[in-house]
Amino acid sequence: MKRNRQATILLAAALFAVRLPATACAAHAPSGPITVEEAIRLTRETNPKMKQAAEGVNAAEARVTESRSEFFPQVRITAGYRHIDPVSEMDFGGTTMKFMPNDNYDAKVKAEMMLFDFGRTANRVDIAKSGKKSAGYELEMTGRELSYSTVRTFYGIIFLTEAVRVQEREIAALRKSLDYARKLYNEGAATKFDVLSIEVRVSAAQNRKTDLETDLRNNEISFRRLTGIAPGSPLDLKGEFTFSPSGYELETLTASALEQRVELELAKENELTAKYKKSLAAKEGMPRIVGTAAFGYTNGYLIPPAPDISEIRRNYAAGVELQLPIFTGFRTSAQNREAKAMMLAAEQQRIDTEQGVREEVERSLNSLKASIGKTGSTDLQVSQAKLAAEHARIRYQNGLATPLDLLDSEAALAEAELGHLQALYECTMNSYALRRASGDQFMQ
Repeated sequence: MKRNRQATILLAAALFAVRLPATACAAHAPSGPITVEEAIRLTRETNPKMKQAAEGVNAAEARVTESRSEFFPQVRITAGYRHIDPVSEMDFGGTTMKFMPNDNYDAKVKAEMMLFDFGRTANRVDIAKSGKKSAGYELEMTGRELSYSTVRTFYGIIFLTEAVRVQEREIAALRKSLDYARKLYNEGAATKFDVLSIEVRVSAAQNRKTDLETDLRNNEISFRRLTGIAPGSPLDLKGEFTFSPSGYELETLTASALEQRVELELAKENELTAKYKKSLAAKEGMPRIVGTAAFGYTNGYLIPPAPDISEIRRNYAAGVELQLPIFTGFRTSAQNREAKAMMLAAEQQRIDTEQGVREEVERSLNSLKASIGKTGSTDLQVSQAKLAAEHARIRYQNGLATPLDLLDSEAALAEAELGHLQALYECTMNSYALRRASGDQFMQ
């Protein structure tokens, strides 16, 4: 009976362990079509890098509290025992009198507080606060970069899915041509070379389709990792290539970027932190005033009228101490040089970041304008290729065109459709790249 009960418990535990991962996976399985906004939301909520950056903010906040600790008294309890032998003693008319016991006991509550340090603690608090702001900016940057990666992967999947469909249409058209060529070959109206040429084209198209499908699967893997979607969950993405063909002004976009880009705020904060560190380094050679107080119990006192050095007595102490560094092994001068160099480096970083932002905005705008121009030309190429393919099929069926002419027209149509699709994808990506460059955080 006992053995059966144990088996039942083990079976229940095993079933619970098996069901637990399934429940966890279900929490990250989408319930419907995923839009780009939903994908960004999932990434920001579930990606480990976002959680890591958020914990960095928590750690920076803890450092602010830690830096303020010098404003408060530092209280501790100490207790100890010490045996001393020999001890000081004197003989008074045949009686030996000890001035301190062999066994010494001591228990105290000690408090120490910084009274004045010429603003060094305040500088440390300012440095910690600046570090907290920097951690917040890094969190925003992490969210923006993850969101942008999600957008690229999202539209990459849509592009590759449609590219696979285009390739499938090309393969279907080539197979029709292959069937017709085989029919003509059997009738003696075509050569073996004509059939082999089409077969080679079919094989090449299938290879391109395989490459596209591989890229599609890899993009889906990356998308699941970014958004936290379980590996076994199907992906149903809902979206289309969208962009605005006009309304872009370089001056307006640059001004927006210089006002909103988090990198610039971070560079300015780093510059401010360096100034705080320089101020702190300049004060390291100044004195420090510390107040101390203690209360406790110890033995060893000679208190009349009946002195007993072994008796535990209550005692207290209080005082003020001036601490002035005289020689620190060149540490103070080195800290001053380091702080000055860090401040100059932070200033150059801010200048470089500003120049980089201006460059990124201009490059992104140029890329977007170029890709917008490509959409019009590629759309015209698709229309021309469709008409040419239709004419080639009719001419081939009437014996007025060779199989190679037909193959060339089908390949040109597929290439034109892929080119137009690629142009739409690039327009969408360049549009998002320009939004990123101008300071958009992709919060929506």
